[in-house]
Amino acid sequence: MSSTRQVAVAMINYYAGDPKRIQHFIKVYHFAKLIGEMERIDPDTQEILEIAALVHDIGIKNSEEKYRSSSGKYQELEGPPEAGALLRQLGYPEPFVDRVCWLVGHHHTYGNIQQIDHQILVEADFLVNAYEDALSEQAVRNVLSTLFRTETGKHLLKTMFLKEK
Repeated sequence: MSSTRQVAVAMINYYAGDPKRIQHFIKVYHFAKLIGEMERIDPDTQEILEIAALVHDIGIKNSEEKYRSSSGKYQELEGPPEAGALLRQLGYPEPFVDRVCWLVGHHHTYGNIQQIDHQILVEADFLVNAYEDALSEQAVRNVLSTLFRTETGKHLLKTMFLKEK
């Protein structure tokens, strides 16, 4: 089995020449890692979370080529096969690959989140997207009340975007 470092390098190579995408998944990875560690999730789930955070947007390239869109539904459709191929090539076992691919295929699905790795991945992606997409204060407050569940994620969102003046 490979390391997060090898997956990060593979993803940087995959998105060569696209610094925006590379910057995005690196930031999501670091927020996911931090939230998972602060929430004290078990080591196996933490590893799945970190790898999923690195590859979560791997479907964008194919989505843009096939559908001329990077919308979440296309990312969730195109991402799992790409993520699976990359992770198998790096020697990850099938149950691990299956879970990471499930997360990639659901990282824009916000209803009925039940597993902590899914919750944290969604929160980490939102933390980055809120900044990159310049979400309004009201949008941030809405996401805080409707989507964020971990104490660490809530704290990060409030601290970054809702700091009282």
